[in-house]
Amino acid sequence: MSKLRRILQLYSQGKSKLFISQYLELSRNTVDKYVLQYRLLDLPLEEVEKLTDTDLDKLFFVQATEALSPKLKVLYSFFPYMERELKKTGVTRHFMWQEYIAKYPDGIQRSQFSVHYNRWCRKVNPVMHINHKAGDKMYVDYAGKTLQIVDIESGEVKQVQFFVAILGSSQYTYAEATMSQGKEDFITSVENALHFFGGVPAAIVPDNLKSAVTKSNRYEPTLNETFYDFAEHYGTTILPARAYKPRDKAIVEGVVKILYTRVFSVIRDKTFFSLRDQNTAIWEALKVHNATKLSSKSYSRLELYNDVEKQTL
Repeated sequence: MSKLRRILQLYSQGKSKLFISQYLELSRNTVDKYVLQYRLLDLPLEEVEKLTDTDLDKLFFVQATEALSPKLKVLYSFFPYMERELKKTGVTRHFMWQEYIAKYPDGIQRSQFSVHYNRWCRKVNPVMHINHKAGDKMYVDYAGKTLQIVDIESGEVKQVQFFVAILGSSQYTYAEATMSQGKEDFITSVENALHFFGGVPAAIVPDNLKSAVTKSNRYEPTLNETFYDFAEHYGTTILPARAYKPRDKAIVEGVVKILYTRVFSVIRDKTFFSLRDQNTAIWEALKVHNATKLSSKSYSRLELYNDVEKQTL
């Protein structure tokens, strides 16, 4: 669910703008802006709920840009394409400005091009994000919550771990249940992710797991020797997330929260007697997740992976 939709829902429930700002971790100005637009549109919440996240964002973005000149409207219509192209290796803002100005010779000059692009990014996606290059990084981590399997002979309920891997650019996601976070299970899960993605990224970014990092250090962490050998074998680099730098692992933590809804909730009422059966159910739910349109975008993780990232691995 997009944050814009959640703002409107909470506001319609009578929540204060201060509460909404704190609850959704958004600036007060962002909440004020969208609430004002919502009131000016005079659109019933029932009608809002019928719109997709993409259509809803387009509606509010159009309202915010109605006063733009024809030249700026052309510029802003170029930005969705530019956002996608910037994920490709070697593509820069300057390169995109050159492409834009070749197509529109009387367009905005380079000095203002980035200014307007930043403004567009803040309107379409108010939360700051990192622009990940295709094929650059794969983020791996375990969910805080565990899953369960039942021993078919003893009836004992065993807690199992939930491993997640995500490609930074496309957000294409792999997940599986595993018996532990131990070194052997962890490396097997990372290898399974590489096979799922069909290639190897330039770097793998784990949190400071003991299975990956034997000694944490802000500048030169000591890697587990087996994991280091694994990376050497596959021709990639290990870049552990830095301690006290939440943005280093924000992308995978965000996906884990989504998977609680799209995977955990789907299999919550099912009893599994083996990891194989549980993972089969996880992978079926994962197909739906990867095929679902990204919030505020017209494409899914799978589409972005196939179009932009797959060939760069």
